[in-house]
Amino acid sequence: MRLQQKTALITGGSLGIGRAIAIRFAQEGAKVAISGRGKPALEEAAAMIRDIGGEALIFESDVQDRAQVNKMVDGILERWDRIDVLVHNAGINSPVPFLDMTEEEWDRHIDINLKGAFLVSQRVCREMADRKHHGSVIFISSVNGLAAEANLAHYNASKGGMNLLAMSMAVELAPLGIRVNSLCPGFIETRLTKPVIDNGPLIRDYLRTIPMGRVGQPEEVADAALFLASDESRYMTGHCMVIDGGQLIKLS
Repeated sequence: MRLQQKTALITGGSLGIGRAIAIRFAQEGAKVAISGRGKPALEEAAAMIRDIGGEALIFESDVQDRAQVNKMVDGILERWDRIDVLVHNAGINSPVPFLDMTEEEWDRHIDINLKGAFLVSQRVCREMADRKHHGSVIFISSVNGLAAEANLAHYNASKGGMNLLAMSMAVELAPLGIRVNSLCPGFIETRLTKPVIDNGPLIRDYLRTIPMGRVGQPEEVADAALFLASDESRYMTGHCMVIDGGQLIKLS
């Protein structure tokens, strides 16, 4: 087991990509804490982890709020005394044309996607540094942080900022034994993408932008996250790993 005796925190861990990562980590021996903003979904994800013999904690937390972030991290440390892996997956994506975008829509995307990454990772990395624990931080970013799509200026900017935040952290934290990398998924099947997938003409057109010709699955992102969390990637930091079926080739 690649994560035996390790503890992991996955924000946005109750659904989609986050839940797939939480389950994959538990399968590899990690104790898993998951956070989100809906208790029923959190409890369902925790039950799935426990059903496969894993250990799970859940936290209803808003990553924009430093006090809630601190309460969540304190709860994990009180129970397990360490955090070895952080996967920051919490985020939103609500398309709107740039000229119609409101300041509130802009702020909401930057606050949840980018500020949230800063608040959670800073607190966790401080604990790793203070306790002299080597660790792995993984941001779930997007190909939209590397190449832009229309009607997503706020999302594109937040994910581009997340990638540069990861690189900046990697430079500063490497001497402390803390690695920081980004995963940049392309079009993955989740509840957010389901309306597009269920629209026959729309998804047929979209699949033409993906050389592999299909939608990605959350489990495929989870496999990549496992690699970055494990010692198999021990010489990797500051990297943006793309999982997109080749889509970035065309977006670029």
